[in-house]
Amino acid sequence: MSETTEYAETASPSGDAAPAASGTRKGSPTSSWRSRLYRWDIKASPYVFVAPFFLFFGAFGLFPLLYTGWASLHRLELTNLDDSTWLGLENYTNLLQSDYFWNALGNTFTIGIISTVPQLAIALGIAHLLNYKLRGSTLWRVAMLAPYATSVASASLVFTLLFAWDGGMVNWLAGSIGIDPINWRESSWGSQFAVSSIVIWRWTGYNALIYLAAMQAVPHDLYESASLDGASRWQQFRHVTIPMLRPTILFTVVVSTIGATQLFGEPLLFGGTAGSKGGADHQFQTLGLYLYDQGWINGHLGRASAVAWLMLAILLIIAAVNLLIARRLRKAQ
Repeated sequence: MSETTEYAETASPSGDAAPAASGTRKGSPTSSWRSRLYRWDIKASPYVFVAPFFLFFGAFGLFPLLYTGWASLHRLELTNLDDSTWLGLENYTNLLQSDYFWNALGNTFTIGIISTVPQLAIALGIAHLLNYKLRGSTLWRVAMLAPYATSVASASLVFTLLFAWDGGMVNWLAGSIGIDPINWRESSWGSQFAVSSIVIWRWTGYNALIYLAAMQAVPHDLYESASLDGASRWQQFRHVTIPMLRPTILFTVVVSTIGATQLFGEPLLFGGTAGSKGGADHQFQTLGLYLYDQGWINGHLGRASAVAWLMLAILLIIAAVNLLIARRLRKAQ
């Protein structure tokens, strides 16, 4: 009886099912429009979400890059930006014939070697120590990032005082063991060592945490097998840890090399009034300082742009070498 009543209430007098009281019929114009809007939303939404990145990249990345390439082919002065003269590759040929450019390139290379090799070696040793269970390990890991969080200006100011000719702590310690005071800012190798020490202090902890994360991903079974074979901790470090960290070490070497190529803040602030020149004799002038000196001190924006593109070429060469080494490591494994 109840089933018959329910059927009567939901059926039309003719016996057919009654249409829905609300909603849109399938195939109606409204339904078709909503379907098309839904398809457009599915297709267009990803592009809308990523569009802000490409807009900012185009405005602050791609456009400056292209404009710098255009400026490198012209004589463009800071004092008269509306007047430019086509030079072709003359800015590049002048740079390659300039002793100051090669001096800056050589200084960049030596400072990069002095800062990168000790930095990564110390970072690897610190990461190896932190990989073992220590009291307050979290505190030590946070302390490793403290130099990285310090501003370049603060670190450079402190190290300038440490390496001061008169009253600096480094010369005081050297004098206590019978070494004559060194004029770190005026000495060629001394100034490069002082600048490199700032870089080492700021970036060692950062690289140590990268190595630590990679070490914690190494399977413990490898260390247990090596321990059962009688390998000491040093032998485990050499024959287990280092081979497993090769990709990470290669990554940090490339990143540190790129950072050394772009080194600017530390030597600029360390040099004081002669910071843009890299000292009175350009003894620690890097490519970054040379670009700044040409563009914003001498006002030769065209030549400074050529320096920037040569730096880009150097970085591309570094990236190509990194790719070749990475492929050989994969084949070796």
